Amino acid sequence: MSASPGPRAGFLPGPDEPFALIRRGDSPVVEVLTGEVIDVASTQDIPLADKPVLAIVPFRQIAERGFDVVDDHAPLRCLIVDERREVPVARMLAALPPEPPEFKATGFDIPDEDYAAQVKEVIAEEIGRGEGANFVLHRAFQGTVSGSTRQAVLAWMAALLRGEQGAYWTYAVFTDGLAFAGASPERHLTIKSDVVTMNPISGTYRHPVQGPTVPGMLSFLTDTKEVDELFMVVDEELKLMCAVCPSGGRMIGPYLKPMSRVTHTEYLLEGLTASDPREVLRQTMFAPTVTGSPMQNACAVIARRECRPRGYYAGVMALFEAGPGGVWDLDAPILIRTAYIGPGGQVSVPAGATLIRHSDPVSEVAETRTKAAGVLAAIGAQGHPPVPSGQPRTSGPVAPDSVAAALPAGSSAVAPSSVAGDPRVKATLEYRNERLAKFWLRPQAGGPSPLTGLATVIVDAADHFSQMLAHLLRRLGSDVRVESWETYRPGSEGLVIPGPGPGDPSGGEPRIAMLRSVISQRLENGQPLLAVCLSHQILAHGLGLDLRQLTRPHQGEQLTDDLFGQATTLGYYNTFTAVAPLEPGPGLEVVRRRGTDEVIALRGRHFASVQGHPESALSPDGIGLLARLIPGLL
Repeated sequence: MSASPGPRAGFLPGPDEPFALIRRGDSPVVEVLTGEVIDVASTQDIPLADKPVLAIVPFRQIAERGFDVVDDHAPLRCLIVDERREVPVARMLAALPPEPPEFKATGFDIPDEDYAAQVKEVIAEEIGRGEGANFVLHRAFQGTVSGSTRQAVLAWMAALLRGEQGAYWTYAVFTDGLAFAGASPERHLTIKSDVVTMNPISGTYRHPVQGPTVPGMLSFLTDTKEVDELFMVVDEELKLMCAVCPSGGRMIGPYLKPMSRVTHTEYLLEGLTASDPREVLRQTMFAPTVTGSPMQNACAVIARRECRPRGYYAGVMALFEAGPGGVWDLDAPILIRTAYIGPGGQVSVPAGATLIRHSDPVSEVAETRTKAAGVLAAIGAQGHPPVPSGQPRTSGPVAPDSVAAALPAGSSAVAPSSVAGDPRVKATLEYRNERLAKFWLRPQAGGPSPLTGLATVIVDAADHFSQMLAHLLRRLGSDVRVESWETYRPGSEGLVIPGPGPGDPSGGEPRIAMLRSVISQRLENGQPLLAVCLSHQILAHGLGLDLRQLTRPHQGEQLTDDLFGQATTLGYYNTFTAVAPLEPGPGLEVVRRRGTDEVIALRGRHFASVQGHPESALSPDGIGLLARLIPGLL
């Protein structure tokens, strides 16, 4: 579709003119973008010529990566910017409608008790069966407004400018058939010159009615579920970073992100790329904070579990601007904390929660309510039972299916930023890095190269941890390529590493069968082999060890064990385990976790395997383990 600009009065767009209003962070100005609107088929079709482009990318575009999705045919819409103005926030507020239109709430499309049941099912049937470490399921609060769609999104924008804080972007968009307003806390991706920045945000402290407190914040920062949730998404976004940045990426942080009703934890990831920004966007669709991990399987679970399209929820807005030397820069927030208005004034406010092995269903229900609360306040949905708030996560019963009451702006007794600045809070946050891999926290140039001259192939088993493994091995001097399990054919490479992935290692699906074949061939030929996680389990099974499903999965867990005579801390993402035999076969060294029969490593002539992930940010000396282990296989 296309639309042309109409007449305009003042700096606000005209009645029929497509527009976007954007405030970036706490900028003193709101950008007013107007121009022609076109729809394109794919991210590669986003037109980069001589004008800035604001692309609104729906979730269904993840099909470009070959991932499962429920397709609603939502258009990838581009605003080709003909005119751009910067208006001071105070002046913009004076021109915007003072009150939102009347909102008639109908409630969440999935009631509290049904969403809680979904949480239980995902823990038992997806995480508990090895399909992944975490998954994001959403639901949407719904209602209607009457009157002009344009006036509604302008009024919502005003309310968000007044009432929300800490947003990465605050925005309103109006085009034919697509209109929304929101305040997203999360940057998905920026590219400035050749620097790529990503911003994994996870973990949610729900502010009590009286405002955040230091004890509450400290409880949040030491809550196992909240800590694990952040590290899982950091690992998942590092996979994306390594895929688009040949030199890898490093972590900066952690930080707190205080907003009006919640506080999140976050890291920044930085790397370098020479790729077209549209290709970087395509390869990073979409953030694990709105999908789960590993991402390909998470999307399959979302399609199977949600059974309905996401529209633009969890997609991105992507602003492309020409930088110095004709290089295109990109700034792209995730489309969350957003209210959409459709035909007939139908309103939808989607919100999701990250579900991990020790999620509490009641708390996850409350989290979706809290995440929606700021937007619900802006669209006039107030005066309902309050959201359960604060920590611990074992909070009391959730109110019946009705909208979360949003506190009026400024009602918190304590400013979130003042709590975030407390020395005890800052020290507790900074302590997190002491348990992480220094490799991912510092510039990665230089270092020993014990694998120089070694040609390595990593067989990707539907988990891009393979990209992080490749990056570590390249830093150790190896010449590495990553091949999908679907396309890999055995060659003359010096080392093959069948990688980690989701699923049952004893199953018969083609991916598992292919890994089994690769491992078997390497063993028969006496060729160097290193198996990781899922492939470790397949190797163990092929060597005659039994497999067992864990009653308590090790998903995103950091554990320390004696591996081949040295205490080693690794990040673990496994639901199944190999079980130690009473008498290992000749020439087979079996390492089990102390006090259990869980086999966590194997070693023999020209082969070895580990259950943990040396490449994970949760593995403080993962690169050292690889440097010690691999030369002995050659």
